[in-house]
Amino acid sequence: MKIFVDENIPLMTVRVLREMGHDVRDIRGTADEGMTDNALWEIVQREGRLLITTDKGFAQHREEFHHGILIVRLKQPNRHKIHQRVIQAMTQFAAEEWPSLLVVMLDVMQSMWRTGERR
Repeated sequence: MKIFVDENIPLMTVRVLREMGHDVRDIRGTADEGMTDNALWEIVQREGRLLITTDKGFAQHREEFHHGILIVRLKQPNRHKIHQRVIQAMTQFAAEEWPSLLVVMLDVMQSMWRTGERR
């Protein structure tokens, strides 16, 4: 699966996702680091990637077609908790389920939306 990780996703998560066989784009340390959310969204859409982020602002795209959005929103986030929730979501949903799916992973629960609906 093609994935784009926002800068706030731990490097250990990037490593594990790659070990799981995913094509992960991480812009840390590149000229694109620090780009605007709009520019990031354009890349994600153009390249057909699942977006993994902690930025709740990307939920605004839930009614548009997209290739999947995973948002981790924790009360007291740290890299281990973020990592755990990302890996949990990635093992819960198959690659073919992600297009048009928005998953928000909270501390002990999750919310899911598919374009045009809420679960």
